[in-house]
Amino acid sequence: MRLNVFRPFWLILLFGLVCTARAEAKEHLLVGRTMGTTYHIKIIAPKSDDMAAVQHEIDRRLEQINQSMSTFMKESEISRFNRMTEVGKPFAVSLDFLKVMRVAGAIHRVTGGAWDGTVLPLIELWGFGRSAPIEKEPSPAAIAKAMEDVGFQNIEVSTDGFLKKRRARVTVDLASIAKGYGVDSVAAVVRKLGYGNYLVEIGGEVFAAGRKADGQPWRVGINKPRKGGAATEVYKALDLEDRAMATSGDYRNYEEIGGRAYSHIIDPRSGYPVHNGVVSTSVIAPDCTLADGLATALMVMGPQAGIRLLNRMDKVEGLIIVRKPDGSLVDHWSAGISH
Repeated sequence: MRLNVFRPFWLILLFGLVCTARAEAKEHLLVGRTMGTTYHIKIIAPKSDDMAAVQHEIDRRLEQINQSMSTFMKESEISRFNRMTEVGKPFAVSLDFLKVMRVAGAIHRVTGGAWDGTVLPLIELWGFGRSAPIEKEPSPAAIAKAMEDVGFQNIEVSTDGFLKKRRARVTVDLASIAKGYGVDSVAAVVRKLGYGNYLVEIGGEVFAAGRKADGQPWRVGINKPRKGGAATEVYKALDLEDRAMATSGDYRNYEEIGGRAYSHIIDPRSGYPVHNGVVSTSVIAPDCTLADGLATALMVMGPQAGIRLLNRMDKVEGLIIVRKPDGSLVDHWSAGISH
């Protein structure tokens, strides 16, 4: 009987402690630039916490990743590897680079080559790289020539921290997966500093942990896939908790050649920009590195093959948006995703 008498008191006390903790906590917003884009990080923490120190640690970690995988930095690891022409020569890489290359290899295999981190020669050929935009479609001969140096299988990723080229001119561009790794790395920094409720976003790729200050789940929007549309236009919004989400699309980065719009996403299997009706893909996964690479791969694979792949994968879900010839949009959801 005594236990029953005191139980409501403990429940009330516990509820009061929770309410007090929530009242003292606030949503801190950190904003900065990295990887040619912006980042936004929301952390639920006491008002008195020093967020300047937290941001310093985040920026330091992002700089490490840029030094490893930025193709715009002449002396980054990836730039030095791309300049190397010796076949079979071991090239020592950092743990960051090695981790991303291992995930990259897995995505290349599971997608049947729809994602390929060696597609840079085709990106340059189609005018989406550092060279000037092109005025006419490349010839089949030029595409075939560029494809000679495309193929992730031309890189050996060893288990002892080395990469080796199997073809002298093969190069790596991890732009479609490195932002996801950046998100995961920042999330690890925030988590290590003792925070359990936060949202990390870099260039539209996201990882959400815990919940917001009001106890509600983080809600993440998917942009409306419309050319020229504002970044604030939301097509769908999903709850995200202890999960990552990455989105890829053809509606912001494209070129018009001869009056026809060409997507910046190249099918590494054919050498041509994708033209399958897919305008946006979003993938929810345990980590953002995987989600980022898969989102790009689904753009190439198309709705049927893409959804089949998602349904085969454990703890991975997604949405593929297709524009029909009449301009209307059709959603293709994988099994199990709540929407």
